[in-house]
Amino acid sequence: MTPLSYIAGALAGEREVLFGGRKMTAMAAFAEAGLKPITLRPKEALAVMNGTAVMTGLAALAYVRAEGLSRLVTRLTAMAGMSLLGNPKHFDPRLSQAKPHAGQGRVAARIAADLALFEKLHAPTRLQDRYSIRCAPHVVGVLEDMLTPLRTMIETEINSANDNPLFDPETGDVLHGGHFYGGHIAFAMDSLKNLVANLADLMDRQLALLVDTRFNNGLPSNLSGASGARAPINHGLKAVQIAVSAWTAEALKNTMPASVFSRSTECHNQDKVSMGTIAARDCIRVLELTEQVAAAHVIACAQGLKLRLRQNELSADMIPPAIAALMEQAPLIEEDAPLDKRLTDLTAAIARREWAVEWPSEAEGG
Repeated sequence: MTPLSYIAGALAGEREVLFGGRKMTAMAAFAEAGLKPITLRPKEALAVMNGTAVMTGLAALAYVRAEGLSRLVTRLTAMAGMSLLGNPKHFDPRLSQAKPHAGQGRVAARIAADLALFEKLHAPTRLQDRYSIRCAPHVVGVLEDMLTPLRTMIETEINSANDNPLFDPETGDVLHGGHFYGGHIAFAMDSLKNLVANLADLMDRQLALLVDTRFNNGLPSNLSGASGARAPINHGLKAVQIAVSAWTAEALKNTMPASVFSRSTECHNQDKVSMGTIAARDCIRVLELTEQVAAAHVIACAQGLKLRLRQNELSADMIPPAIAALMEQAPLIEEDAPLDKRLTDLTAAIARREWAVEWPSEAEGG
């Protein structure tokens, strides 16, 4: 209720606002725009300020960002697997038929499509990849499977009456209820932040494999692009991997469900509340951190593939156009250089869903 009270106050001309880049009273802004403030009628003020609208708005924004991350992490998994010269057979459709979770199968099919040229032209170097590659459909697939029910919850809430009391226009009855309670949104956001944090953890583990010479199947230490006499004094993506670990740890820490921390207020009238706004804010924070991890992983996966190309361990005809386009977002790093601006720009692009992460078979309805 408190966040929306500022909006309600501005609509009534009683708050400060930004108008034309300037801070002024809402009344002055209305006058300058040739408008009049709203005069709220009985019960309208409470309806405008109902806090369920805030959590639901945040939930809708979170949903869209999570949906985009699911697709991006799927593509990055294909890139990581290819960088490690991994085994594309992990994504054989027959495996999905034996455990037919729809989202899991969809993720496996997407990865398999991205690796089709690689599988055709390159023999696997080992029988089994580590879990963060081999089990990626089982991690991302949970989010994919839950997107539909979570969207249903959010859309139902958006199209519901959250006010109290409600009036029956036919009988005039006044119905006192509890539709302002945001339990469904609280659950949706507590669930979504858990699923998204698992994406951060998955990418963190994949990136850790890429930078470690014990596990990266012949790539340079920390994916350094330096060579010759300059190689010993370059650290590659060491600092990036440390940052990714920290961002992932914070994301995982924020998965504690907010909805179980209800507090009693207003002399025990509001003695059980949903905590949905806090759950939604937590979810947004987990999304921000996971998008930062994804930005770093774009750099790492692109670096790994470009190093393989430079070492002639991959050829350009193994890389589908969609992956090649994503690689263009992260130029090869040959000498150590500040990456903060590049990471910031990539993170913002991911949050805005600037890149179309699509698969031809899905676009064609296949």
